[in-house]
Amino acid sequence: MATIPRPEQPPYFNISPDAALSDLGTPAGSDDFAAIATACARGRDDLASRGLQEDGKKTLRLFSTWEITKYLIPVATPHFRRVLKANPNLPQGRSETEGGAKWFTLDEVLRLRAHFSTEGSKTKEYLPYRPKGLPAKMVAVANFKGGVGKTSTCAHLAMSAALDGYKVLVIDLDSQGSMTSIFGGRVTDEWHTVFPLLARHYADHLRRENLARLDRGETPIALDETLSEALNLTSRDVIQPTHWPNIDLIGAQLNLYWAEFQIPVWRMQARTWKLWDALSDRLAEDGVLDDYDLVFLDTPPALGYLTINGLAASDILLVPLGASFLEFDSTGRFFDMLHSTFRSIEDGENTAARALGRPEMAFEWDAVRAVLTRYDASQQGELAALMQAYLGRTLSPHRQDFTALIGQAGEQVNGIYEADYRDFNRETYVRGREAFDETYAGFKKLLLGVWRRDEIAADRGAQVA
Repeated sequence: MATIPRPEQPPYFNISPDAALSDLGTPAGSDDFAAIATACARGRDDLASRGLQEDGKKTLRLFSTWEITKYLIPVATPHFRRVLKANPNLPQGRSETEGGAKWFTLDEVLRLRAHFSTEGSKTKEYLPYRPKGLPAKMVAVANFKGGVGKTSTCAHLAMSAALDGYKVLVIDLDSQGSMTSIFGGRVTDEWHTVFPLLARHYADHLRRENLARLDRGETPIALDETLSEALNLTSRDVIQPTHWPNIDLIGAQLNLYWAEFQIPVWRMQARTWKLWDALSDRLAEDGVLDDYDLVFLDTPPALGYLTINGLAASDILLVPLGASFLEFDSTGRFFDMLHSTFRSIEDGENTAARALGRPEMAFEWDAVRAVLTRYDASQQGELAALMQAYLGRTLSPHRQDFTALIGQAGEQVNGIYEADYRDFNRETYVRGREAFDETYAGFKKLLLGVWRRDEIAADRGAQVA
C-alpha cells in the first residue's frame, strides 16, 4: 500500500497563487446573497420535511408502554396493562405487530394520566403541581453569545413540561426562527409574530396620549396604517397550535427584526410609552396567562428591544453557557449589560415618579439561574468547579452533558423527546434523555419553589383581607 508523502513544511506554506486563483471563483454581489439564501431555504425545507405528514405538517411520534411507565406515569407496567384491560373506555393504544407492544399518542397519555390522578394511588402524584388562581409563569432563556444551546435548552424544557402534563406556550422572539422550525410553525410575515402585540400596546398608549394632547390643546399624533391594523389583533390571533397537543406557539421569521428599528421610532414619538412592558401587558390583558401553565420565551442572541421585552416579561431567567473561559467571560458581560439596561430604566422612571409623588418601580425576577450546557466532564470539570465557586447558587449544579443522542436529534430538526428510541441503542437513548430530564428536574424544582412561595403569599394576603 503506497503512502502519501508528508510535506516537509506545514500546508499553509508554498501555496501557489495561480492554484489559489483557480479555486477562488468570481467576486460576489448582493444578488449572490439571495441565491445562497434560496439554496439554504431549499435545504431547510428538505430537512424539515422529514417527519412531516403528507399535508406538510409536523407530527409527534407515539409513546410505548415501556416509555410511559418508565418516564411519564408512575405505575408498574403490569398494573398499567391491568387498568387498561379493566377500563375499555380508556385509550387502548395500538400495536404494530400481532401481540406487539402498545403505542399511544401524547394526547392519549395525558388522558390516561388524568384517569390515574382520580382513580390511582393517593400516595402518588400523577399530575404536576400547579397552584390554583395564579397566572402562568413566564420563563426567558437568554444570553447574547450565540452557540450556547439557548434555543435547544428552551425547546427541551418546553417539551419536558408538556410531557409532565403542563400546558405550554412557546414564544419565539428570535427573527432567525429556529424555535419556530423545531415546533413546525408556519409564519408568513411579521403579522403572525409578537410584532402586532407590541404595535397594539403602543397604539393603545398613543390613543390615551392623544386624548391628553387634545385636552392641552395640542395636535394629536395620527395612527398610521400599521398601528390601526394592530388595534384589531389580540394575542390569540397570533398563537398557533403545534404537533404537540399541549404546546402552542407564537412564531418568528425574518421580518420580526423590523421591530428592532420600529420600537425606537415609537419611543421617540411618545417618550412616556413603557416599551419594556409591551409584551407582558398584552399577554395579561388578552387572558393568555390564564390559558397556560408555562410560557417559554426564546430570545435573540443580542440585548435588543425584543430581548428586553422578553426579559422584562419573565418571572424566571435562565442563562445557558458552556464551561469555557470565553463563554464565562461573555456571560459576565451579559449580566453587566442587564444591570446597566434595567437600572437605567428604573432610574429614568423613578426620577419622574419621585417628582410626581408616585411609587417607584423596580424590576424583579423570581429566580435567575445560569445553566452549563454541552458539558464534557473529562475536559471541563476543573473550570466548571471554578465557575460554581464564583457564581454560587446562580449557577445550577446540574451540568447538561452532550451525548450522541443530542447531536443526532439536532441533525434531524427534532427535539430529543421527539426521537424514537428504537432508532438508537437503548443505552444511548436513556443516557441522552437523562441529560435533559435532569435539566428539567433542576428547572422544575426552581419552578415549584417559586410557585409555592407565591401560593403562601397569596394565602397570607387572603387572611389579612
